[in-house]
Amino acid sequence: MREPSAEEESVENAPSLTPDQAIANLRSPDLGLRYYAAWWLGKFRIRLPDAVEALLAALEDEADRTELGGYPLRRNAARALGKLGDMKAVSGLIQCLECSDFYVREAAAQSLEMLRAIDAAPALMQLLDGGVAAGVQVPGRPHLTQPYEAVIEALGAIGETKAIPLIQPFIEHPVPRVKCAASRAMYQLTHEPVYGEYLVKMLDISDLKLRRVVLSDLGAIGYLAAANAIARAAVENSFKLIALKGLLENQLSMELDESLSDDAIRVINLMDSLL
Repeated sequence: MREPSAEEESVENAPSLTPDQAIANLRSPDLGLRYYAAWWLGKFRIRLPDAVEALLAALEDEADRTELGGYPLRRNAARALGKLGDMKAVSGLIQCLECSDFYVREAAAQSLEMLRAIDAAPALMQLLDGGVAAGVQVPGRPHLTQPYEAVIEALGAIGETKAIPLIQPFIEHPVPRVKCAASRAMYQLTHEPVYGEYLVKMLDISDLKLRRVVLSDLGAIGYLAAANAIARAAVENSFKLIALKGLLENQLSMELDESLSDDAIRVINLMDSLL
């Protein structure tokens, strides 16, 4: 489960709006109102055509820019468009993958994953150019050259098997979250248990936040063999339940009749034990 960014947390307690107010504010000259409106439309999934159009326009905003060259409004708009689920956003989000702002590129990749936008696969793969050797931290910045975690997860979710030779080397990346993303995607693209087992081993690491990420990854890929390891992981039960729910939903989607399989029952029993 991706944790909220500092930007997202900063508006959590802001006042509520109506859809019409939010759409109007997104077109306001007041940058603060626009920033909050973009977040609000995504938070409450306001799936109105006018909302989508206003957010798409915000992807090209030049006014809200930080001293370091970031585009906060574009970031919020890109995140919101993924939550709204409108495929009209795909083209604009693909263009955002070329933005100079790392966090705009990251938000765009995450939203393209939500939209399962197969058309975005070539542009996403371009961000993996240079491989692991190019995936270093930018001097003076808290991030890598590209949002590899988001890009790799998007390609895995989209099901782009052409990306396999580009993703596989990132299992050796020095950043653990990128390694996990690569293992997650490789399992989705190949269904080879070795990648699921790599994630299971990561549940033993000392970093609690990373263990939470690993649980999210295992739930997302529906790796049933991880059920017992998930249930006994040193993580809050709420995270374990979400991961097990992912396993169960994946298992149920594969069952052809209405009766529950032994595997489904086993996962349900594990979930019950955590309640």
